[in-house]
Amino acid sequence: MEQLYFIINPKARNGACLKIWERLESKLKNKNISYMALFTEYPGHAKRLADQIAIKSTEIKILIAVGGDGTMHEVMNGMVLYKNIILGFIPGGSGNDFSRGFQIPVDPEEALNVIIRLMKKEASLIDIGEITMHDQINHYFINNMGAGFDAIISYEVNHSRMKALFNKLSLGRLIYVYFLLKKLFTYKCSTIDLSIDGKKHIFEHTWFVTVSNQPYYDGGMKIAPGSLADDGLFDITVVHRLSRLKLLFVFISVFGGKHIHFKEVKTFKGSLVSIHTNSPLYVHADGEFIGYTPLTINLHSKAVKVLTRKRSKEEVNLKEGGSNDFN
Repeated sequence: MEQLYFIINPKARNGACLKIWERLESKLKNKNISYMALFTEYPGHAKRLADQIAIKSTEIKILIAVGGDGTMHEVMNGMVLYKNIILGFIPGGSGNDFSRGFQIPVDPEEALNVIIRLMKKEASLIDIGEITMHDQINHYFINNMGAGFDAIISYEVNHSRMKALFNKLSLGRLIYVYFLLKKLFTYKCSTIDLSIDGKKHIFEHTWFVTVSNQPYYDGGMKIAPGSLADDGLFDITVVHRLSRLKLLFVFISVFGGKHIHFKEVKTFKGSLVSIHTNSPLYVHADGEFIGYTPLTINLHSKAVKVLTRKRSKEEVNLKEGGSNDFN
């Protein structure tokens, strides 16, 4: 059996993640499952711990991030260059978009049960994105990245004391709504020079560009409804030439994925993307601030093994093909 490691962010969800881990640990002991638990102590620590676990030996290891999407982001960035790691996630944060996109239960104990079952099966290979910033520093993302309005909202959320208050009231998802309304009337749109697989697009008065590897971001918004994590393509969403009032309607529709029907929302697919702007814009990767535009994004196809209940593209195609055979 593969070695099982947990990297836990005890500060996630205002410290509630530590209590979550205590329940999970009790369950592991009751099932006589051997494991090692490591706790993060500062920003970036999860990445360092993941790297140390991965490099320790060439044995296959299952590495489970327990926390929010930020914890998952750090863990993935720490193990991404190693082929002996299988990645898993147990939600213990406030956003948990990875769990939505990869069909892991929101309840941590149910998620652990699913992880234990999935450990006995072949892990799924999924795509990831690599962002190269203008200073040549690289960042990887597993959910999505964005430049512009959505990135500055993520930045404000992660650096605000209000986040702790919203989490305490079990209203963590609404923190994004709060900051959207706060920034809506002061944000200045930009001209974005967007290149997708060599084809150039220029968008004036642009609110944001999002590059997605799965449908969800910012606490459950379905920004890329048709996105698949193993199809070798990003889903790119551009929102431009939109009034501030109409942006609110677009925002409301995002939760159901209906925003793509607005004429001001453009969608594309591609595997190589570059973003240049007339002035530097905030950039996030998996909801974590990483710097400013310009940047380039490359897709790495089937680069990471993950434990997920979401069927692969091949499984979907096989089932559809099998169904058609009987029609």
